[in-house]
Formats: sequence, structure tokens, C-alpha cells
Amino acid sequence: MATTSFPDASPRKHHRDAQPALPALRRDAPRSASASRAVCTVRSFPDNLVITSAEPEFARPFGLSSGEICGYGLLDLLHSAVPDRLREQFVALSSGRQPRFTEKVTGKDGTGVDFHADMTAIAVRGLAGGTSGAVVLLHHPAAAAPGPAAPAPAPMAPPPATRPVAHEGPLLSALDAQVLEGVARGESTVQLASRLYLSRQGIEYRIGQMLRRFDTPNRPALVSRAHALGMFAAGQWPPRVLPERVKP
Repeated sequence: MATTSFPDASPRKHHRDAQPALPALRRDAPRSASASRAVCTVRSFPDNLVITSAEPEFARPFGLSSGEICGYGLLDLLHSAVPDRLREQFVALSSGRQPRFTEKVTGKDGTGVDFHADMTAIAVRGLAGGTSGAVVLLHHPAAAAPGPAAPAPAPMAPPPATRPVAHEGPLLSALDAQVLEGVARGESTVQLASRLYLSRQGIEYRIGQMLRRFDTPNRPALVSRAHALGMFAAGQWPPRVLPERVKP
């Protein structure tokens, strides 16, 4: 998954000039067969979306590490079947005409072989209500291995009822979960405050607390991190925090 930033002001030119040309991808990296819910962040320019951070699961299908993929243009790595379709979708996301979109895309792995994936981009609103970024999730199913089908495994016995269930990521209060869901939907501070009957300062305080708990610098990164930790129910819109991630 990736986060795409859409700053209100024109981006500084040295960011764009610093974007490297695409080097040859590593040949020794294995092709990933199951990069699910992969996340990355990107910065928006008029003609490209530059990746500024990425989860390892997002970079691995391209034969890169999470550090190496930073500086690449998202639209140089991923393409849709219709020319300029992805760019038009991101323009609509940036302008607020749509809160999210899903598109089938094609990329190349570390050996130059094409892989196909589903990409979902979700707009994230900033303090002033404009689109400050987008969370981008990449999922491509595992490729079926050739050869005879393996025999079905024997059914496993259910775990003991007393066995504790381990959860990754923090537990949220019911109110913080609603705030996080609203941020993931692209709601602004004003919209969240109106819907949850809180002051704008109260909303900012709770978002600030979650930024620190998730160790993220901004809202797009917060949503990106929450997706990477599996905080949200898979394939559900509007996004919903899983019940087991909410304090009783």
C-alpha cells in the first residue's frame, strides 16, 4: 500500500529534480507471490507520484527494498490497461471528485517479468479539509504453481477455548476507532467534529495521540500504517476497524 500526498502549494522544485531515473531492478530478488495489503506513501507532482516511504511488502514484488523504492514514480512502476487511466484517477482523487478508486494494474518484478495486481487508492483529508494524501494498497494473488495438485491436508483440531488470541497493533477506544475510520474515509477535522459531536481541538488531540502511538508523522501515514497492521476489515468500504482491535 502506498500513501500519496497532494500538497495544496506547488511542490518545491528540488523534490522533483531529485527524482532518480529508474535503474535496472535487482535480478537476484525473488518474485513475490502473495504481496497482500502492501502499503507505500508517495508525494504528488503535476506529472508523477513519487514514493517517499513504503512497507517491505509493497517494494518486494518489484525486486526492491522499502528504502530502495523511495524516489521512484508510482506511475513508472504501475500501469493500467488504458493509457493515462491511473493519472486521471489520481487527479480526481486530488481534486476531491472521488474519495477512492480501485484499478487493475501491471508491474514488473525483479527479473523483468510482468505481474498483475489490484491497486486501491484512498484519499486522506488534511487539517484545512483539502486532500493531503492518499493511501495506496497493492494486492496481487499468489500464482498457482504448475504440476499435480497436492492432496488436501487433514483437518486441524480447533485450538483450546482457553488459548488467548494474539493481536498485532494497538487496541483503540471506541471513539478513537471512529476517528480513525473517518480519517481513512477522507473526512476533514470539521466533518469529524460535526459527526462525532466533538470540538475540532478534541479531534486533533485524538489524531495526535494516534500519530504518536502508531509512530507516524501525518494522517496519510497513519492510515497507511493502520492498513499494514490489519486494523481494518479486508475489502470493506467504508473502512471499519475490526471489533477485536477495539477495547471492550
